[in-house]
Amino acid sequence: MSVRPAPAPEALPSPAPVAPEVSVVVPCRNEAATVGDVVRAALEALEACGYAGEVLVVDNDSEDGSAAAAAEAGARVVRQPIRGYGAACLGGFEAARGRILVLVDGDGTYDLGTLHRFVEPLRAGYEMVLGTRRNGEILPGAMKGAHRHLLEPLQTHLLRSAFGLRVSDIRCGMRAVTREALGRLRLGATGMEFASEMLVEAVRAGLDVVEVPVSFHPRPTGEPRRTVGDGWRVARQVLLLSPTRLYLAPGLVLLAVGMLLELALLPGPVRVGRFHVDYHFMFVGSALAILGLQLMLLGVYAKTYGLVHDRLVDRWIARFHLHYSLERGVALGAGLFGLGLAVNVWILAGWVAAGQGVLFAVRPAVLALTLMVLGAEVVFAAFFLSLLRGSEFSRV
Repeated sequence: MSVRPAPAPEALPSPAPVAPEVSVVVPCRNEAATVGDVVRAALEALEACGYAGEVLVVDNDSEDGSAAAAAEAGARVVRQPIRGYGAACLGGFEAARGRILVLVDGDGTYDLGTLHRFVEPLRAGYEMVLGTRRNGEILPGAMKGAHRHLLEPLQTHLLRSAFGLRVSDIRCGMRAVTREALGRLRLGATGMEFASEMLVEAVRAGLDVVEVPVSFHPRPTGEPRRTVGDGWRVARQVLLLSPTRLYLAPGLVLLAVGMLLELALLPGPVRVGRFHVDYHFMFVGSALAILGLQLMLLGVYAKTYGLVHDRLVDRWIARFHLHYSLERGVALGAGLFGLGLAVNVWILAGWVAAGQGVLFAVRPAVLALTLMVLGAEVVFAAFFLSLLRGSEFSRV
């Protein structure tokens, strides 16, 4: 009797790996002394909270072995050769697999034990969580006095006043966002201005945002963390995204001051205390008025560009374009130009009536020249504005 060998058991398919819910993204450049500790702290926090997660370190062209230290600590490491904080964050977001993305610096300045503060609000329905050191704790030595008391509060004030986002700390390096909400943000900054761009885009997209307190520690290496250059890049980004403060407000002030100065001196010289202000200052007023109108037009162009490309939420510019048309712009400019031309004709008529002798009509001539230049600017601006907005509106 022959005995058949028992058939080999069929191999059971191995279970598919569980997709992580939380991805801790750590942008890193030359942080070999600290990134390993950050990775281990993040892994411990994920385990302690019971989150299925991963730690992803984005090596931003490091030269000190940061990538090896991160990998040894248990992180998945991806490389981003384009230098810059924003470039590293964008590379990490693209490579991360989690539904919830938590961003934290790799220099050991944030406590990963507060990870749940960034995850639970997103689970509850919020779309973005921002850390705040101002309403949390800033340990001694963690931030230079100039940054703590002047530069960073100024940047936060600019963002709050320009975009209406009620945040207390725009530079905090620990924040979180859902994958779905991230897809609605148009992010592209590669430097430190990425942090403020992320908040501006959150306003544009209408994200539901909440702040949570964090503790901010000194860098273990003792090296300075912020530079004046970083602060300027953030302030520059906020100004570029706020045409009202960069163009419109200064332009309106210059235009008003210039025209008031010309009108005040039109009847004759004015004495202000010990000073005798004469027609020479009308030239100053003319220059201020022309420069002011140019700035205002640049502001309108910038707001129109943002409106057309869905980069700006501004009810004023939207209402403006509902009533603006090329013909109305040309009519306004032509009216100003015609008014200035009429003043010049009046001067010419007076000169002819006086026998064509010596002509000294500087005051009305300066005002007429200003009005003609302003009118010409408005006419050409009307054509450019209509070209800029294209067919986005019913009026041409």
